[in-house]
Amino acid sequence: MSLNPQTSRPHLKKTLTLLPVVMMGLAYMQPMTLFDTFGIVSGLTDGHVATAYAFALVAILFTALSYGKLVRRFPSAGSAYTYAQKAISPHVGFMVGWSSLLDYLFMPMINILLAKIYFEALVPGIPSWIFVVLLVGFMTLSNLKGIKTVANFNSVIVVLQVAVMIAIMAMVVYGVAHGEGAGTLVSSKPFWSENAHVVPMITGATILCFSFLGFDGISSLSEETKNAERVIPKAIFLTALIGGAIFVVVSYFLQLYFPDISRFKDPDASQPEIMLYVAGRTFQFGILIFSCVTVLASGMAAHAGVSRLMYVMGRDGVFPERFFGYIHPKWRTPALNVLLVGAIALLSITMDLVTATALINFGALVAFTFVNLSVISQFWIREGRNKSLKDNINFLLLPLCGALTVGALWINLEESSMILGLIWGSVGLIYLAFVTRSFRNPVPQCTEEPM
Repeated sequence: MSLNPQTSRPHLKKTLTLLPVVMMGLAYMQPMTLFDTFGIVSGLTDGHVATAYAFALVAILFTALSYGKLVRRFPSAGSAYTYAQKAISPHVGFMVGWSSLLDYLFMPMINILLAKIYFEALVPGIPSWIFVVLLVGFMTLSNLKGIKTVANFNSVIVVLQVAVMIAIMAMVVYGVAHGEGAGTLVSSKPFWSENAHVVPMITGATILCFSFLGFDGISSLSEETKNAERVIPKAIFLTALIGGAIFVVVSYFLQLYFPDISRFKDPDASQPEIMLYVAGRTFQFGILIFSCVTVLASGMAAHAGVSRLMYVMGRDGVFPERFFGYIHPKWRTPALNVLLVGAIALLSITMDLVTATALINFGALVAFTFVNLSVISQFWIREGRNKSLKDNINFLLLPLCGALTVGALWINLEESSMILGLIWGSVGLIYLAFVTRSFRNPVPQCTEEPM
């Protein structure tokens, strides 16, 4: 076991390289979630899901560039929390970390909720809580044993997901070529038509942002990645780009097959119907089984990310360090955090999917906004890298574009997301006031350099 020579404390173990980290990000994003949200966003955008994904991808790519710059400067596991803390102020950093807990903390539960929905469709006669407990137990045990186990499992699942999606797209292309839907494989209508309106498409993009969450989640793996300063920035951008390309291309062909939502009995749960219409009942049954596995992989990656965010906040002392900053001496994982996230995931037995998703969207947009602002604050203002055209483009223009495109998503955020998010933020502000004795004391921060 490796110890810090100054503090003799156990640290997270460096085992990851570029490919496993990208696979973790893609598994976290869970590309097949596109089929679950397609009906909702197609109805909202009047048949322009591909454009909504394109809008979201632009905002995400700008933000991915900002993550890449900051992870080189601050190679710590805290992600947006660490960046805002160091680049802007500890108070802002805490509030960003607190808000980020929303999307991180509820992602494992959402994935288990989706698995429960698939399970209930497959075997309605068996109580779904049994399935939930088994999945959460497997997810928690895998994360307790180490990040490498999770990464290896996720790599296999991502490859299988891509293979299944290729098979589905082949069936979709065949169907469209033989008269299904639009009846043509080349059309601008999935992107723009006479029914297109920008505001609904941007609103759709705010919902689809939830699909991209894996790209920022992998920044929390910095302390477990070899050569993190080089690997993590590449992995962040590649995850966003590859995932976004998959989403845009697949949604384009799906929109040709389903020009509107008239064929869906329940657009809010469109995956089973898509599989039924495209491939038949037998294939639908197999895909639902596989979907249970894919959401488990996504939940495992999310579980890993949030347990490490809470570890950094515990190590800093803003959460009780004895619990949240604990590293298991043998497995060298934040074991108590892993167990806590597993316990919260069990709420999927009774939690409503809409409420959990609303919380996630708010937390994600907070993190994305302040990551872009942190680049401007750290590099352009604090370090004075504002003299050359290149510096002004890299450290002002690009992150400003990121903040503005995310801001466009903020404006169109659903009301329930905003209300629940503001309530959560208020609770965090009260807790921060308690920790700092009504803001008279500084926010606790960790002074040691991570290995």
